[in-house]
Amino acid sequence: MPEKLSEIKDLTNVLKMKDIVAYQDGSVVSRELIRKPSGTLTVFAFDQGEGLSEHTAPFDAVVCILEGEAQITISKKPYTVKEGEMLIMPANKPHALHAVTKFKMLLVMIK
Repeated sequence: MPEKLSEIKDLTNVLKMKDIVAYQDGSVVSRELIRKPSGTLTVFAFDQGEGLSEHTAPFDAVVCILEGEAQITISKKPYTVKEGEMLIMPANKPHALHAVTKFKMLLVMIK
């Protein structure tokens, strides 16, 4: 697969979201598919127990869980999000992610 989805000449290719990134023991793996002035599209794979510490982002973000289960905390409120579910993380609100099980997610950042 090309480094970025935008490098594919025929954008009608069908991709399996779960297969874009692979789990790596003790790690968080990501692959940016699209980077545009209007936003980004990135797929992540989190090993069980891994996560991202609390931080903020200047833009709204949509998290779609592709596989597994995550706990996402937004402004100190925890949410359990599972395969097939999504959650919107509002701009400028502190948030963190923790892998309850191994999980993969699609992150859509809208600028």
